[in-house]
Amino acid sequence: MTRIAIIFGGTFEEHPVSVKSAREVARCLDTDRYDPLWIKITRGGDWLLCAGPDAEDGRPVVLAPSGLLMLDDGRYEVLPVDVVFPVLHGRLGEDGAVQGLLEVAGIPYVGCDVQSSALCMDKSLTYVVARAAGVATPAFWTEPPDAPDYPVFVKPARSGSSFGVTKASTADELRIALEVARRYDSKVLVEQAVAGSEIGCAVLGDGDELVVGEPDRVALTHGFFRIHQEDAPETGSENATFIVPADISARSRDLVVETAKTVYRALGCSGLARVDMFLTPDGEVVLNEVNTLPGLTSYSRYPRMMAAAGLSLGDVIDRLVSLALTGKAR
Repeated sequence: MTRIAIIFGGTFEEHPVSVKSAREVARCLDTDRYDPLWIKITRGGDWLLCAGPDAEDGRPVVLAPSGLLMLDDGRYEVLPVDVVFPVLHGRLGEDGAVQGLLEVAGIPYVGCDVQSSALCMDKSLTYVVARAAGVATPAFWTEPPDAPDYPVFVKPARSGSSFGVTKASTADELRIALEVARRYDSKVLVEQAVAGSEIGCAVLGDGDELVVGEPDRVALTHGFFRIHQEDAPETGSENATFIVPADISARSRDLVVETAKTVYRALGCSGLARVDMFLTPDGEVVLNEVNTLPGLTSYSRYPRMMAAAGLSLGDVIDRLVSLALTGKAR
């Protein structure tokens, strides 16, 4: 049986989303194949070995070469680990920090490596690499432009789940939006709004051996899509519904899929990622962002897209662990 350590929680704003993703992983994990160790990173930064995602307390652990060191009344016990699944979103989870820690410890892990995680977390660097690969991106600035062509979106350059994202249509709104974004990151991205539908593509695998889910389309009633900002996302978004498979032409679907694969490979992604794009009225695909550890909650887009292509979350987990253990995800 494979011993898998699922790390979840975290110290930043996406902590509760990570807990929800861990709950769904727990529901779908094949316990006949895997012996799970649940490691919660508290908001204060403590690592605790817990009974499961909803446990309130646990025993302190630290990462050690080839496993975990469990501390108890001055004694310690080494818990060997075959593979780690970092079910972490956002800063110090999805940005290469935990991945680097696991590399140093010599423990195989699910998902993108240090370099690709860091590249995808910084939206401005993502755009630079994507453009070099021939993929269209919005016009963007890391310093506020003197006279932008409104509207623009202002984002923390290295955050996720729409935290700190604001649409600005005037100079006053831009000033306020910059203040909001800087609460989440010292580096801020200002980008030109793109007219078009938001399309997502779930990607799984490595190199030439990629599997994609059915692309989805985010249908908005008003405003812009603010994932995980709703009061009760499990009951549905306040302004968005998700159409899977996306109601777009076969030609557009093929272009979306090929663009997602190009972006995934150009950024060095492996394991899994969700590539978010815009499909403009004239049929152009423009990159929005890349999530290297997309949400895996009961209402998340990545599992829905994969399910529409015939892969359950349990199937996805099996493939991710296999990639990590065979070294293909490195």
